[in-house]
Amino acid sequence: MALDPSFIGRTYPPTEPYEVGREKIREFAVAVGDANPAYTDPEAAKALGHPDVIAPPTFPILLSMRASAQVVQDPELGLDYSRVVHGDQKFSYTRPVRAGDRLTVSVTVDNIKSLAGNDVLTVRGEIADESGEHVVTSVMTLVARAADEKAGE
Repeated sequence: MALDPSFIGRTYPPTEPYEVGREKIREFAVAVGDANPAYTDPEAAKALGHPDVIAPPTFPILLSMRASAQVVQDPELGLDYSRVVHGDQKFSYTRPVRAGDRLTVSVTVDNIKSLAGNDVLTVRGEIADESGEHVVTSVMTLVARAADEKAGE
């Protein structure tokens, strides 16, 4: 069943603030194998002009995936999450994510289309700090694979 295209442009309420901690940044940097000292050493980050350690560029996936749950779990959309694969991810920064940031995410359904029987859903997350300053935009493309017609035979 195709996704409801009337969802294009729908924006969901902002998430509760997520406080970015030094340890979370360090854990993420280790998990992705990035040894940049600006991610673990406050002095190295300060030498680069940052007030504290900064997060690797893909760190906001933690927040954007959590926030996109509002969309993918919306029963009115009709998305079968068991068929979803992550198709693409992009980040556009105003500034780096820093330890001590309290970030919220507002998600919007940017596009819904069908390709070869698959539903393609594009969700944009606007990530801002507690003062409302834009930090990063996350654009995620999810592909809901078409049901195998022969599986039910």
